Amino acid sequence: MKYTLEHINKYVKGQLIGNKDLLIEGVSEINNSQPRTITFLGNILYKKFLKSSNASAFLVNNKSFLDEISLPGIVVSNPQLAMAITLRLFYPTKKVQPFISAQSIIEENVTLGRDVTIHSGAVIKKGVNIGNYSEVGSNSVIQENTEIGENCKIFSNVTLYNNIKIMDNVKIHSGTVIGADGFGFINEKQSIIKIPQTGDVVIESNVEIGSNCSIDRATIGSTLIGESTKIDNLVHIAHNVKIGKNCFITAQVGIAGSTVVDDHCSFGGQSGVTSHIKIGKNSLIAAQSGVTKSLEGNNTYAGYPARKIKEFHNREALIGQIKKIQQKLKKNR
Repeated sequence: MKYTLEHINKYVKGQLIGNKDLLIEGVSEINNSQPRTITFLGNILYKKFLKSSNASAFLVNNKSFLDEISLPGIVVSNPQLAMAITLRLFYPTKKVQPFISAQSIIEENVTLGRDVTIHSGAVIKKGVNIGNYSEVGSNSVIQENTEIGENCKIFSNVTLYNNIKIMDNVKIHSGTVIGADGFGFINEKQSIIKIPQTGDVVIESNVEIGSNCSIDRATIGSTLIGESTKIDNLVHIAHNVKIGKNCFITAQVGIAGSTVVDDHCSFGGQSGVTSHIKIGKNSLIAAQSGVTKSLEGNNTYAGYPARKIKEFHNREALIGQIKKIQQKLKKNR
């Protein structure tokens, strides 16, 4: 597949610099680029690779970068977004010809929409409803009375427990389990009594969930993942958690039961959140932070316990000063 630089620019809508008829045959990394490919400078840390790059064209946000290397390219406001668009151009999603494998198991009272694909080994239990153009991968299990919307993709080896609601355009990657019992127990007179988990899970439209995640059903009511939220691999969302719209939750994050996360929040890797609190809109939780209480929105938090980023840095600086003072005292003894 080959495209001219001019053709690529029709999609990314930038300012074309240099030979508009230059043929581009693919996309490569700036630090491992190949001839006849296009690459991008999305982070200034990678500027050092510009002059040594073998790429034939570049997506940049400043014309001066192209002037430095005297090579063609396209100037755009967001090179990373432009690269995403270019990748879709060179590597379009392959459409699967809809089919239902004879090696799948589909029980009674199942409703399948138009052009649904069911791969071999998938198990669809009674009362399930799958919307138009959706796909269920090999060895996935969809339990009783679960609803899957239109244009969803359930990859292989996914388990959706009973009474789960998946809305439109949702992707769920391999190994993920949605709707298992929440961790609800009562300690009573040296006995551990399980609390019945009678609620469900609702996944709103345009959500993507990575591999090997666990999203537990509510004790009563719903565990909710809001519209357009993106969840990385190895994430645990506990019972009755409510995640807002357009949130980013990266790898190894754990959010404990009944916590509410407002819209447009982001969680760095390995951060943890305690139960029964609220995190305000537009919050950013830094990697490995521990959230122990409710947080106001429109702030960045870091550390354990998580504090506003300015306070966190001030405390780190003070700790550094204390260590220096201790060293001086030891020398003066």
